[in-house]
Amino acid sequence: MSANELLSALTKVRRMGNDRWLACCPAHKDRKPSLSIRETPDGRVLLHCWTGCSVEAILESVGLTFDALFPEKELGHHVPRERIPFSHREAMAALVPEAFTVALIGRQMANGTPNDDETQRALITAVSRISSAHSYCEGI
Repeated sequence: MSANELLSALTKVRRMGNDRWLACCPAHKDRKPSLSIRETPDGRVLLHCWTGCSVEAILESVGLTFDALFPEKELGHHVPRERIPFSHREAMAALVPEAFTVALIGRQMANGTPNDDETQRALITAVSRISSAHSYCEGI
């Protein structure tokens, strides 16, 4: 499977560079893109949800299995293990909507508007995503 096949099953897909995209994660109610997708030169597809959804949950929600992320190789073919991290730029791009969410809710709170349950969940999700991206960039 190529990344394009996966991308066709996702919403709000945005190209972030060569072979890199950001989209809404199908494994949770994602109104703002939090799923980073990358296709490596050898055809592997890498996924990372900044909210913390597992790759299994993401694949299950679009009806795929892990096999779909890896191109078929000849028997005995060996690819050395490599880590291709998401760039700081990608992490920051994923955080822009979260920063706006925190700013807007913070403004409401400063004006004395109490948070309802949905607003509180949105705030917790935004802070969690920001924390996750920070940890990722710090290599934690």
